Amino acid sequence: MNIQAYLAFNGNCQEALNFYSELFDAKIQNRQTYEDKKIDVPSSYRQKLQHAELKGKGVNFMAYDAAPDTPINHGNQIHMSIDFNDLEKAKDVFETLSQNGKTHHNFRERAWGHFGRCTDKFGINWMVNCDH
Repeated sequence: MNIQAYLAFNGNCQEALNFYSELFDAKIQNRQTYEDKKIDVPSSYRQKLQHAELKGKGVNFMAYDAAPDTPINHGNQIHMSIDFNDLEKAKDVFETLSQNGKTHHNFRERAWGHFGRCTDKFGINWMVNCDH
């Protein structure tokens, strides 16, 4: 069994995946646009992503640009959670994710280790953990 997140974006999925790809040293795979699909989307939306996957060592999630008639409501129903063994790497990733976003819980030591929670510039919620 494999359970993974599927993230929805408002037309900036490629930009977000480029950002995450660089940050997590992962590859964008199975990239499909709306170009040749028999889906009713405006011509200006045809180059947007209908599906893509980000895969790397310890990274695996899917993403797409929701069709313009499907409103995206950013909420707190889902968070991407990352576990690290390297405290410096965890701090760096947290700082990069929270840049131009919102920090909800500063990355600091807690009873179980280091933890921080933020929403990145794309509206995606993240929890960053380090057990050291």
